[in-house]
Amino acid sequence: MSGMNTARRSLIFDADDTLWENNVLFERVVEDYLDWLAHPTLSRPEIRSVLDDIEAANVKNNGYGSRAFLGNLAQTFERLYARPVTDAQRAEIEDLAAALLHHDIELMPGVADVLGTLGTRHDLFLLTKGDQTEQRRKLDASGLAHHFAAVHIVPEKDPDVYREVTVEHGLINENTWMIGNSPKSDILPARAAGLNAVFIPHVSTWVLEHSEIPPDDRVLRLPSFTALLDHF
Repeated sequence: MSGMNTARRSLIFDADDTLWENNVLFERVVEDYLDWLAHPTLSRPEIRSVLDDIEAANVKNNGYGSRAFLGNLAQTFERLYARPVTDAQRAEIEDLAAALLHHDIELMPGVADVLGTLGTRHDLFLLTKGDQTEQRRKLDASGLAHHFAAVHIVPEKDPDVYREVTVEHGLINENTWMIGNSPKSDILPARAAGLNAVFIPHVSTWVLEHSEIPPDDRVLRLPSFTALLDHF
């Protein structure tokens, strides 16, 4: 699967860490949080391990996004210090996450131009998971919404979601590609639903999105978003 293919395709894009930076913003907050926490005995990796465990335990019930993340930070404080977090401390944690709460957007290099070109060749869709209001605000702030024939914001991305999207828009599996950075949410469930996939790894992909991608000739691996133009 290399070289230019001029046949018209249906391209479904992930948003966070594919179109714009996301997890790196959370990681910056975590670093500031660890400074703020100033735990007297635990190392930063040990504290981070506690936070990872709390996030993994809470994601099914609390979902994704900045508000769920802030709750996880508060819960980490309570577990480590064995006392409730105060209102003043909650406010301080929120101050650390101002960029997240204000939906600051840092587009990946070349994203707007690449989408503009791809939109003249193919049908583009957006499929992102997370909080409806938060994801919509990020999309609006990105200035990219006009590139997509349809936008889907869902609580989770599993094979059934991909099947529902393809049926709703009358897409043909063999001509449809899911493009994203997350093996767990973008690549594996799309393949399970019978779609093709493009894996564009990101150095800061959230640890809960990691998973092994087995050898698969219907998964295209690219080094960057701009490399899509060489294949589509």
